[in-house]
Amino acid sequence: MVVTITDVVLRDGLQDEDVIVSTGDKARIARALHGAGVSQLEITSFVNGARVPQMADAAEVVAQTADIPVRRIALALNAQGVRRAAASGVDAIQIAASASNAHSRANAGRSSEAALEQLHEAVAEFPGIPIIAGVSTAFVCPFDGPVPLDQLMRVANQMAAMGVERISMADTIGIATTDQVITAVHAVRTEHPDTEIGLHLHDAQGQALRTAEAALAAGVRHFDSALGGYGGCPFAPGAHGNVATERLVSLFHQLGAETGIDPEGLAAANVILEDALARGTKVAPI
Repeated sequence: MVVTITDVVLRDGLQDEDVIVSTGDKARIARALHGAGVSQLEITSFVNGARVPQMADAAEVVAQTADIPVRRIALALNAQGVRRAAASGVDAIQIAASASNAHSRANAGRSSEAALEQLHEAVAEFPGIPIIAGVSTAFVCPFDGPVPLDQLMRVANQMAAMGVERISMADTIGIATTDQVITAVHAVRTEHPDTEIGLHLHDAQGQALRTAEAALAAGVRHFDSALGGYGGCPFAPGAHGNVATERLVSLFHQLGAETGIDPEGLAAANVILEDALARGTKVAPI
């Protein structure tokens, strides 16, 4: 059994830190992760640099990592972000919309329905670029609480209609139960059997690995994680870090799954990450 892991530390991991890591250091981290065997990186996000200054160098990051033989994925929340990402030459674009309207307004400045409509129009402009769909607050919203399954399905259905290659559901604040996640996995797979299902797990209560193991047993073969367990959404109060790539790899190897990732290489990459964070520039108060 082969499992694909996308490391998201360069985007989700760094966006919530109180320092700005240099473009050159981001490229060093990307090279180290490739050296460890990571084949896919969520490398940046094309968002408002004033709101998320840690991602203000998105185009430069894409340019400086062009020679690294990994699949580089960039996040976009709106039409402008999709267009900027497409112009950068990134390998794939992950669009993101929230299952919860309250989080959508905090994160994207508009309702989920409005965000999806705008994203659909922008995605249609670039039929040659692979699109991944990310559903934020798929299970629990920091403002509204548990997200009803039918609400999640409405968002997933609209994303599937865009022709996305994968629907990745995110436990944005890291408190969804394993049962919640697996119920959603089965529902989305039943409705969209030809679309790959992925999970983006955060880890507030030590449950993420248990959920990952259950999801693996349920047939999920694509997971997001972040080196060192860094990350969190700046616009989701109470959000916790991602499940750590090194812990996820260790779990999957124990379960007999192949990831192609070397734990010693991850440890070396983590040293580079910590050095980059230590040398980062403090984020100026907005």
